[in-house]
Amino acid sequence: MKRESPKKILICVAWPYANGPRHIGHVAGFGVPSDIFARYHRLAGNEVLMVSGTDEHGTPITVQADKEGISPRELADRYNRVIGDDLYNLGLSYDLFTRTTTANHYRVTQDLFKTLYTKGYIFKKSMMGAFSAKTGRTLPDRYIEGTCPHCGYEDARGDQCDHCGKQLDPNELLAPRSKIDGQPPVFKESEHYFLDLPAFIDPLKRWIEDQRHWRQNVRQFSLNLVDDLHPRAITRDLEWGIPIPLEEYAHRDDKKIYVWFDAVIGYLSATVEWARNKGRPDDWRQWWQDEAVRHYYFMGKDNIVFHALIWPSMLIGYGNGLDGTLGGGTGEPLAVPFDIVSSEFLTMEGKKFSSSRGVAIYVRDFLERYDPDPLRYFLTIAGPESQDTDFTWAEFVRRNNDELLATWGNLINRVLSIAHKHFGRVPEPGEMTPADTDLLSIVEAGFESVGERIGKAQFKGALNDVMRLADEANRYVSAEEPWRLVKEDRGRAATVMYTVLRAIDSIKVMISPFLPFSSQTLHEMLGYGGSLAGHLRFEEVTEGDGLSHRVLTGDYGDRVGCWEPSALRAGQKLPKPHPLFKKLDQDVVAAELVRLQESSM
Repeated sequence: MKRESPKKILICVAWPYANGPRHIGHVAGFGVPSDIFARYHRLAGNEVLMVSGTDEHGTPITVQADKEGISPRELADRYNRVIGDDLYNLGLSYDLFTRTTTANHYRVTQDLFKTLYTKGYIFKKSMMGAFSAKTGRTLPDRYIEGTCPHCGYEDARGDQCDHCGKQLDPNELLAPRSKIDGQPPVFKESEHYFLDLPAFIDPLKRWIEDQRHWRQNVRQFSLNLVDDLHPRAITRDLEWGIPIPLEEYAHRDDKKIYVWFDAVIGYLSATVEWARNKGRPDDWRQWWQDEAVRHYYFMGKDNIVFHALIWPSMLIGYGNGLDGTLGGGTGEPLAVPFDIVSSEFLTMEGKKFSSSRGVAIYVRDFLERYDPDPLRYFLTIAGPESQDTDFTWAEFVRRNNDELLATWGNLINRVLSIAHKHFGRVPEPGEMTPADTDLLSIVEAGFESVGERIGKAQFKGALNDVMRLADEANRYVSAEEPWRLVKEDRGRAATVMYTVLRAIDSIKVMISPFLPFSSQTLHEMLGYGGSLAGHLRFEEVTEGDGLSHRVLTGDYGDRVGCWEPSALRAGQKLPKPHPLFKKLDQDVVAAELVRLQESSM
C-alpha cells in the first residue's frame, strides 16, 4: 500500500460543560467520533494533536454550586475530575484534555479579546439582559426557552432556534421562561461588549461556499445563517468568569467575558498549554500558523453556529495578532477550520436526553456495568452521525450479541482456540490456494477503503466495511472447516489457520480505532508485545502562579500499531485465548428500563 507523506492533523473536540457528569448522548457527538479519527490518523503515520477540556465558567456552574452549597471553583474541580475519569475509561486518546480555569486560558482569552477590541471588532452598547426573577443573577441565553418569533417553534433557546436555525436574543422570544425554575426572566438594560459579526459576513460566506467536503447539513445550515448575522454580546453581568481585560474594569467584579466566547478560544489555549508542557512554548505556531495543517472540529449539531460562524470570525479578526500579543504580529494568520464534523442528536428510549428529568445514561454508570467497546461500537454503528437516532436497551443488547459478538468475537474465539489447541503458535503455511489468497487480498484492500472512509469522517460506513471483512473471514473458515482438516490433512489445516490468523491480524488494526480495548487484548492473544495504539495517562501541570491542575494526555509515540496489512510471522507463540466480548442476557433490557424509570421519578 502506497504511503503518503505524513500530515499534521489538529483535532479540536467540543468542551464538555463541568456542571455535572456527561451522558452517552454527549460522547456520541464529541467523544467517540473524534477518538476514532485521532486513532486512525496516528496509525496512518500522521502527526496528531487532539485537544479539549472542561468548560467551567458561566451561570449554570454557579446555579449548581448554590444548590450544593459549595463554590463554583469547587464544583468545577469535582466535575473536571469526574468527566476526565469518564473520558479516560472510555479510551478517548487526547493529547491534552485540560480546563478553562487555568492561568494560561485566561491569558489567551484576554489576548484575543484585547486584540479584537483594538482592531475595532469589539464595541460597547446597551442591551436588554435577562436576569432570574428569583435570584437576580444573569441568565445565560441557553438557559432561556420560549417560542421562536420566526417559525413558532415552542422550545427555541435564547441564542438560536434549533428548528429554523435563526440567531436570537432572549428578549425576542415569545413567552420566555427560565430553564432553571420555569419563571419568566426579568429584562433590564445593561451595557456590554459585542463582537461585530456583520463585519465578517463576506469573508465567511466565500469561505463556507468553498467547503465542499463538509457534511451537507453543516454547510447548508451555515450558509442559511451567514447573511443574518448580527452583533453578539460577549460579556455578561457575572461574577464567575474571565475578567474583561480593559483598564476601566480593573477593579470591577460585576461583569465578565461570556462563557461561549472563552470556550471556543480553548482550542487555541489548549494548544499553547500543550506546547508549554512539552518545553517548546512556540510550537503552538506549527499548528495554528501553517496553512498545510488541517483543523477538524467535532461536536453536536447545536454547536454548529459557534464553530462555523463565530469562531472563524474571531480567528479572521485576530489574524496574526498585534505586537505584544500571543501572535506578536508575526507569522501567518491563525487558521480557520478545515472541517466541522457535526453529529445529530441521540435520544433515549424515544425521549430527549435530559439530566434534570432523569432521562440519561451517564458514562460512569454505563461503564460500571458494561465494557467500553460495546458502547463505542453501538454509538458508531447505530449513532447519530447523519440523522437523529435513538438509543434503546433492546437494540444495544441485540447489536452486542448478534453483531459484535456473533460476527467478530466468535470468529476470533474459534480461530484462536483451534490454533492454540492444535499448533500452539502461528503455523507454517504450505502452498496457498486461490481461496487463501483471495481472502487476504480482500482484507488487505480494506486498509485503503476503510481508511478513506474514516478520513472523510464516515465512521458508520467504515465500521460496516470492517464488519463485512469479518464476515468474509467467517465464510472462509466455514468453507474450509479447519476443525476437520486438523484430523485429516494437517498441512492444509496449517495453511488455512495461517491465512485466517493473518486476516484477523489485519482486521484487528482496522477495527482498533473503534474498539481499542478489545483490539489491544487481541493483539496480545496473537502473540505480540507492546501497545497497539499507545497509552493514556493523567499528569499534574503546575503553572507560573504555583497552582496545579490535572490533565489527560497520552504516550502515543511508543505504539507498535501501523495502518498496514498483517506481517504475522509463522512460529509466533500463541497464548491461551479467551472471549473478547460478553453475551448479554435479555433480562438486561427489563432491568435497565426499571433503573431508568426509577431515576426519572
